[in-house]
Amino acid sequence: MSASVLSRLDSIKLPQWLSAEQNQSNATFDRSYLLLAVSMYMIGLVMVASSSMPVAERLFNDPFHFVERHLIYIILSLGVAVVTMSIPMSLWQKHSGHLLLLGILLLLVVLVVGRTVNGSTRWIVVGPITIQAAEPAKLFFFCYLSAYLVRRRDEVMENVKGFAKPLVVFGVLGALLLMQPDLGTIIVMFVTTFGLLFLAGAKLWQFVCVSAVGISLLSALAYFSPYRWARVTGFLDPWQDPFGSGYQLTQSLMAYGRGEILGQGLGNSIQKLEYLPEAHTDFVMAVVAEEFGFVGISVILLLSMFLVIKALLLGRLAVQKEKYFEGFFAYAIGIWMSFQAAVNVGASAGIVPTKGLTMPLLSYGGSSMIIMTMAVFILMRIDHEIRLQSIQATSKKKSKKSKIKKSNTVNKTPTKPKTEQHKEGEQYDWI
Repeated sequence: MSASVLSRLDSIKLPQWLSAEQNQSNATFDRSYLLLAVSMYMIGLVMVASSSMPVAERLFNDPFHFVERHLIYIILSLGVAVVTMSIPMSLWQKHSGHLLLLGILLLLVVLVVGRTVNGSTRWIVVGPITIQAAEPAKLFFFCYLSAYLVRRRDEVMENVKGFAKPLVVFGVLGALLLMQPDLGTIIVMFVTTFGLLFLAGAKLWQFVCVSAVGISLLSALAYFSPYRWARVTGFLDPWQDPFGSGYQLTQSLMAYGRGEILGQGLGNSIQKLEYLPEAHTDFVMAVVAEEFGFVGISVILLLSMFLVIKALLLGRLAVQKEKYFEGFFAYAIGIWMSFQAAVNVGASAGIVPTKGLTMPLLSYGGSSMIIMTMAVFILMRIDHEIRLQSIQATSKKKSKKSKIKKSNTVNKTPTKPKTEQHKEGEQYDWI
């Protein structure tokens, strides 16, 4: 079934600038990834500035406190991006197991020395730097899973054992994340893992069985946890308790309602005046909706969609070039970004329960910004290596043809043009 899905993707024709195969011979990397990322950075910087000034003024007596930190995060992210672009994908594959152990270690450390905010212990404080352990753990787990599928792809496709092994690793990470607690990250990892296993060729009945178990466990976690169940009931009918469990969602819905088509204009949001909690982080899209309306939300979603589509097409191209690790890693990044963006927008719009997930490359948050930037530039590195491979193959063909042409020229003896005497003598050659 996954093969039929991939064959349908092969038949889709996209504009040249969006295609993963554009200008393979003219450039060594795809500049559109950088263009999309910088566009998201700039929009995020403006919206963090607009949405965070009231709360920054009250907490720090400096309206630009969060804006300055967000700008620093962007600069750090670009520095990390340069380092990421210089790392060959073979090193990511070789050290995928070590990266997974590092992710598990971070999740263990945060439980011991982590800082607690709003009842959740998710941050490791190292001097002026705050690290959200779940963010690198996600990227490292997807790197490990991609490498595992290269090593054990036949086993994944043929028996339950190969399918279950990565789920055991996911279960370990999920248990550590539940202790923080961070159910939103678990759901993102769960969906990405299943999507990647499906694309790798696992059988459908395995998905049905494990999905049923996974959904049952997630439902039980929500039902037997009072604060999670309050979020679910508040999501289903936030107006039943607009000043209690449904407060954040009702304020967010008011922001969406005030925005209408074109919005109230930049800086004219009312909900950001400390009516809407976490306006510059998890609910920044509600402020975008209020100030720029349906048009603003659509622009951001289109940028995210283009980035996700390019990631998935890059994964398909890498698999076609038999670079399976790179292909699965690109698939994982695309699924991860798309689902996290969908959950963030859906939570602020009342479509799904609130999960505390940031909008990729847009929301305030250093760990999320740096890790998402790493993911985007890993895509650029994959694209770069595929382009170099194509350029090298083309140059080898050209050099081979030139050698053949040169040898033919050397071996070929020149012939003199025939004169009239030669022509006359040809009739007597039979004698």
